[in-house]
Amino acid sequence: MLSQKRVAAIHDISGVGKCSLTVALPIISAAGVECSVLPTAVLSTHTGGFTGFTYRDLTADIAPIVAHWQSLALHFDAIYTGFLGSFEQIDLVSQAFDALATEDTLIAVDPVMADNGQLYTIFDKTFPPAMKKLCAKADLIMPNLTEAAFMLGEPYQAGPYTKDYITGILQRLSAAIPAKNIVLTGVYFDEQQLGAAAYDAASGEVSCVLGRKIPGSYHGTGDVFGSALVGALMRGKTLAEAVRIAIDFTVASISWTKEAGTELRYGVNFEANLPLYIKELGLL
Repeated sequence: MLSQKRVAAIHDISGVGKCSLTVALPIISAAGVECSVLPTAVLSTHTGGFTGFTYRDLTADIAPIVAHWQSLALHFDAIYTGFLGSFEQIDLVSQAFDALATEDTLIAVDPVMADNGQLYTIFDKTFPPAMKKLCAKADLIMPNLTEAAFMLGEPYQAGPYTKDYITGILQRLSAAIPAKNIVLTGVYFDEQQLGAAAYDAASGEVSCVLGRKIPGSYHGTGDVFGSALVGALMRGKTLAEAVRIAIDFTVASISWTKEAGTELRYGVNFEANLPLYIKELGLL
């Protein structure tokens, strides 16, 4: 019997600039999965490389939306969260997990708050412990190496890395949160390849999945990767398989963007590579 899975995506949304819900909705939908959106804020553009953007905070709408969804007895196969801009939003999303998740709901948290060794400017050192507490409710967390370091209270170490170092980060993070599964992004062992490391806390297995490292800084790639990963998991892929699919899709999207000469602040051209993603999911 056919049944369609449903993911609740809790992120902000930008009218222009490919990140957050602007990529989560089409990518998860392309996986053949319904994507129900709960926007935490609406922006005219994302904040990377743009000035003069409009911003409307929707914190006050989160609880009423969750209550309405709860009244409809909706079942969510996954809840996927990204950037949360305040302690209040973290608390509200934690409450949303309690209200909307069932035993078979995958809770996936991308603890978006830092990169390149630095917290985002709107946060201070009190924010990572709050995000760490939210991560404790998750089945899967997807931090980059900077976010992992902040949640561990350790100094950030720039790469290239060793397999032993990455394994140690994953083991310490799993014990500290604790987390059932971790996908650590921004992993690289040389200047030719970049990818992620997947950790299964139950087995202790670490799988490093790498793709071609393309020079440059591309906005929104973490959201593209996370959305593709969640979509693949909803199609029944193992964690390692889902990471491989998400890496391939993200690298292909970056490559297409570089070759097309697209202005980087607008994000990567993932749309042209959706057929590749759908094919790797076995839907074509």
